[in-house]
Amino acid sequence: MRRQSRRRRSRGFSLMELLIVIAIILVIATIAVPQYNKVQMNAREMAVIQEIGAIHKGQTQYYAQFGRFAENLAQLGPSPNAQADGPAAANLLPAELAKGEKNGYRYTLQLTKEGYQINANPLAYGNTGRRTFYSDQTMIIHQNWGQEPATAQSPELGSAAPAGK
Repeated sequence: MRRQSRRRRSRGFSLMELLIVIAIILVIATIAVPQYNKVQMNAREMAVIQEIGAIHKGQTQYYAQFGRFAENLAQLGPSPNAQADGPAAANLLPAELAKGEKNGYRYTLQLTKEGYQINANPLAYGNTGRRTFYSDQTMIIHQNWGQEPATAQSPELGSAAPAGK
């Protein structure tokens, strides 16, 4: 009799043991998922900063070639119908960035009296990013820790983030 009861107990896990393991996994997931999302947003925001730098480089090259700044991102991108590079499509940015959406952000480029301005705003605030970015021909990047688009008056990149960010 003792051998049979030992075999039954050693076949697998009891319901209570399985529930404990599931509870532990749920606690770990509850802690890990928000941290993972935060890391993902940080990575996207760092990529956005790099893309703004690429737009600045593209504008500098465009100005050197055509004597003026590009009016929009499409003018910095490749030609949609494989024509030769020119003012309408200078092929200075990758196609994805020239379309205005990349890394969970929407990019806009506009001419101003002084030169140009760039805005980068999350497509889904709090999900794809927690900051908005602004830059212009000075190449200084400004950030806003919130949904409102950053402006030239927003804090410069590198200034401290609000507590809890």
